[in-house]
Amino acid sequence: MNFRRGWVCLFLFTLTTINYADRVALSVAATPVREEFGLSQVQMGYLLSSFLWTYVFCLIPVGLLVDRFGGKLVNGLGIGLWSAATVLTGFAPNFLFMLGTRMVMGMGESTSWPASNRIIREWFPASERGLANGIFGAGAAAGPAIGAIVISYLVAAFGWRTGFIAAGSVGFIWLLAWVLLFDRPERVGWLGETERQKIIHERDGSRDAGVVEASSLGYLLRQRSVWGLFLTQGTEVYGGYMLLTWLPSYLQQAKGLSIMNAGLLTAVPFALASLFGIALGRISDWVLTPEAVQAGRRRTMIAVMLVGVSTILVVPLIDQLWVIVVILAFVRSLGLAGSALNFALVTDLVRSRADIGKVTAITVVGGNSFGVMAPIVTGYIIALTGSFDRAFIVAGLLPLAGAAATFLMTRSPIEPRGTYALPS
Repeated sequence: MNFRRGWVCLFLFTLTTINYADRVALSVAATPVREEFGLSQVQMGYLLSSFLWTYVFCLIPVGLLVDRFGGKLVNGLGIGLWSAATVLTGFAPNFLFMLGTRMVMGMGESTSWPASNRIIREWFPASERGLANGIFGAGAAAGPAIGAIVISYLVAAFGWRTGFIAAGSVGFIWLLAWVLLFDRPERVGWLGETERQKIIHERDGSRDAGVVEASSLGYLLRQRSVWGLFLTQGTEVYGGYMLLTWLPSYLQQAKGLSIMNAGLLTAVPFALASLFGIALGRISDWVLTPEAVQAGRRRTMIAVMLVGVSTILVVPLIDQLWVIVVILAFVRSLGLAGSALNFALVTDLVRSRADIGKVTAITVVGGNSFGVMAPIVTGYIIALTGSFDRAFIVAGLLPLAGAAATFLMTRSPIEPRGTYALPS
């Protein structure tokens, strides 16, 4: 990968890191928030999932906006909106106000995956998309890792409101750099002409880069492969959101740790997953030659990783805390890599760049349709059983279904229907 494309990866990695650090803020602060507002476990489950309600609802419209206006504008508007909402969460006087700011945060965060996957398609050839998606997706683990440590410290030292204000403020710094430095490869001034032409020539494979075709949303929703991507993402994301939203509480309630210690241990599996997720993305680019990608080997790798994710089933059987942390690190590494490869599979299957935003949005809807249920279902399980054990069982069975979905349902390329002019 050329180092200039590496700067694009850095932008996307830090975007996702900030995104997920903001999401984990409430998970870390859940206990003091619940105590201050007098919330039950079930109410806390709804609050933890609330940003996903608007997130899922906005994904398809955001995908249409990405295909119309491109990734730079949509990503910029998104991070500005969710950062402002996160800061305002720190001033919440009650449960309903916090519910509202979390829902606005979800609207802003719905932009990241559709816009960034479109950017990856524009900037990277197929042979580099596994690594690019791996780096981008690694932010989904780096964010909780960094956020768990920093926000835990702020919550313990200064109160939970400070954690939200600090987490939201960082996004505005990223936004300034994004506006000043980033654009499409055809337009940026810091890209050499040789590299510019290489990107433009290779990003669409053998297709004519001057002819861009687009399909209607209804047509794409009739494609079997689109639903395979949808289900694969959903079954992996469920367990990820269960850990993202409830792991600090699990460590505090089931293992008796303090807020600070729970935050530190929460960071470990996510930090390791961030590193191993990038490594697995790089390995996939080594293993998956263009011929292997055309033969569908990427879906085989995804299925294998999802089977590995199902090892979270053994967590209720383990007493040693360090073993649990190692297992969760292993599970999140494979889950993160599997998710990144599923987004790379989107760019393999979708034949037109003008459809990337829509298909990516549908895939993310799949992930978060399951993800929105994870905090709520977990809250009910804890309330009904007094234990987290069955929550881990649910999170372990779903990836097995996802492995079957990716292996059986994503075999056909997603051909375009119609023509469309990309933004210049």
